[in-house]
Amino acid sequence: MDDVRQVHKDTEGYCIEDLAVGMTASFAKTVTEADIVLFAGISGDTNPVHLNQEYASGTMFGGRIAHGMLTVGFISAVLGTRLPGPGCIYMTQNLKFKAPVRAGDTVTARATVTELVPEKRRVVMKTVCTVGDTVVVEGEALLMVPSRG
Repeated sequence: MDDVRQVHKDTEGYCIEDLAVGMTASFAKTVTEADIVLFAGISGDTNPVHLNQEYASGTMFGGRIAHGMLTVGFISAVLGTRLPGPGCIYMTQNLKFKAPVRAGDTVTARATVTELVPEKRRVVMKTVCTVGDTVVVEGEALLMVPSRG
């Protein structure tokens, strides 16, 4: 029998019965100037550290940086589209911002299953975003996932 995820890969994610500790998935994107400006408009976060080079050059970052929550959005992309994928519900996320992201940086978000709670259909995942070898964000997510039963 064909695996449903192969037939409907855009709308079907993993069920709790399909997950195992150690499973991992990633999503990578190069942050553009447009991403930063659009995120500012969508979120309403117009902090000049993100939008004004003159202002940002006087900060500890020495120049403009991307919004931390824009970077965190790449974690959401991994969880919602790859692992566990469509059908999962984001319940909690803790975050530690470790380094700035700038326009032109390629961010790789990775999520790894660290714990399963099958009776509650929950999965705990380690979440990490990197730029090259530098960890820029790390944390842990709790998700609710569908069950086949």
